[in-house]
Amino acid sequence: MRLVILGGGESGVGTAILGKKKGYDVFVSDFGQIKDNYKEVLAINHLEWEEGQHTEELVMNADVVMKSPGIPDKSPIIKKLKAKGIPVISEIEFTQQYIELVTVGITGSNGKTTTTLLTHHLLKQGGLNFGLAGNIGKSFAWQVSENKHEGYVLELSSFQLDGIIDYKPHIAVITNISPDHLDRYDYDYDLYVDAKFRITMNQTEDDYLVYDADDEKITEWLSKHSIKAKKIPFSLTKVLEEGSYIENNTIITNIN
Repeated sequence: MRLVILGGGESGVGTAILGKKKGYDVFVSDFGQIKDNYKEVLAINHLEWEEGQHTEELVMNADVVMKSPGIPDKSPIIKKLKAKGIPVISEIEFTQQYIELVTVGITGSNGKTTTTLLTHHLLKQGGLNFGLAGNIGKSFAWQVSENKHEGYVLELSSFQLDGIIDYKPHIAVITNISPDHLDRYDYDYDLYVDAKFRITMNQTEDDYLVYDADDEKITEWLSKHSIKAKKIPFSLTKVLEEGSYIENNTIITNIN
């Protein structure tokens, strides 16, 4: 199986390392320049790479392609790959097939980094050996290749969620949604909102979606779509029968 990785940054190099460990024939292609520290890692791991171009005969013979999140779907090489029927996935999607561990996936237009860091800190303080990855820190794939953690807290951008097929977090969090990166979504706000909610599309009744009940766009989407995950809302402005809210400067949580 040939794995072609588009983008020689953190997610690309991490995926290359994991891919090689799993027996793939790996090739890394970056249209820009690859940083020297990543070139050293690629060399140490005997991984083939190119920079400054995407050589079509080296890319189009892939069985699967991992696309770094910064590369838009409108990119000519992505269009050609999809037209040929070659799967184009994200690092998150590629990596998830090699773990059977709990992940907490956190997305949102604002606050997701802070929420991810805080969640990771709380889990560590609770004695759990969780990794921190996704849109922050060391590559998810790289960490999985090292097999050092019992679970992961992942910061997930809409771009990363666009590239998932089967990935599902046990606990998904949507901090809020407001217009952002609309150039990647044909300036259609609803498409951007749909991308955020991909975080819950594969969840089951045994999983959880934590969301901001004060966010009109989130509550509007949930009123129009059914999801399987157990919903846990939170609010700063109202009392909730189930979920979390603030009363007299105290956080109250009711979860059945």
